[in-house]
Amino acid sequence: MSNTYKVLGQVLPAANTATTLYTVPAATSTVCSTLVVCNQGVTTTYRIAIRPAGVALNTQNYINYDTTINGNDSVYLTLGFTLAATDVITIQAGTANVSFSLFGTEIA
Repeated sequence: MSNTYKVLGQVLPAANTATTLYTVPAATSTVCSTLVVCNQGVTTTYRIAIRPAGVALNTQNYINYDTTINGNDSVYLTLGFTLAATDVITIQAGTANVSFSLFGTEIA
């Protein structure tokens, strides 16, 4: 097995649009270490969901739901959760000024 430490995904989604941040590649496991939510505008909210095997987005998938983030602020979430092949992280923000950056390790 080989470990690849990397930026797993970065995205600046459209307002109120569920967007894929990262999908675990086939034959790979991933350890997600840190997720940074960076608000470059006014106070708003954000959502984070983990979708096992890419299932349709449902309420049980959310780990954050309409969590407030202040204007011009960042939130650093140290997670350490593991994902299996084809699992998906979906994000959403209340405005188009919130970027998401995910860091971790892919194990293949």
